[in-house]
Amino acid sequence: MSLGFVATLMMAAPNPVSTVSASGVPVSKPVARAEVQSLIVAEGFVNEIARDKFAIKEIVVEPVVPAAPEAPAAGTPDPGTAQAIAQSMLAARGQGTDQFNCLVSLWNRESGWNVYAMNSSSGAYGIPQALPGSKMATAGADWATNPATQIAWGLSYIDGRYGTPCGAWAYSEANGWY
Repeated sequence: MSLGFVATLMMAAPNPVSTVSASGVPVSKPVARAEVQSLIVAEGFVNEIARDKFAIKEIVVEPVVPAAPEAPAAGTPDPGTAQAIAQSMLAARGQGTDQFNCLVSLWNRESGWNVYAMNSSSGAYGIPQALPGSKMATAGADWATNPATQIAWGLSYIDGRYGTPCGAWAYSEANGWY
């Protein structure tokens, strides 16, 4: 993404202040000016202008994105729950406790692991908050009611877009959504 801006700098000759001498002849006194002017334009951009050099120096500072905090330990889920299903699916993919912790944190925020959760403003649906919910039909016809179908679809979505549940969690922490 490119940020564009237009800045206009107007330079004038020294601004004399007129006074009148005792003989009635106007006398000009130059007004002192600052040697360097700075203009901050947008986040991280600084333009410096030297008075007699007429040069512009741009300094571009890239914003630093802090690392997402570690997801808290989720513990062991009760057998038969949506979290137990997700933990089993992650293990089958070779992903361990760290990825499970991230997934639990992510979907706690999104839906509270409620298979029927619906976002009233966006219409996102289910445990992974698919938008639209009917996208999950690619994982099974019972997508609206089956947590295993929703979790399978959600993990596939995460794999394709973020690589891992911790990748999705980091994105969610930085942006408030995934």
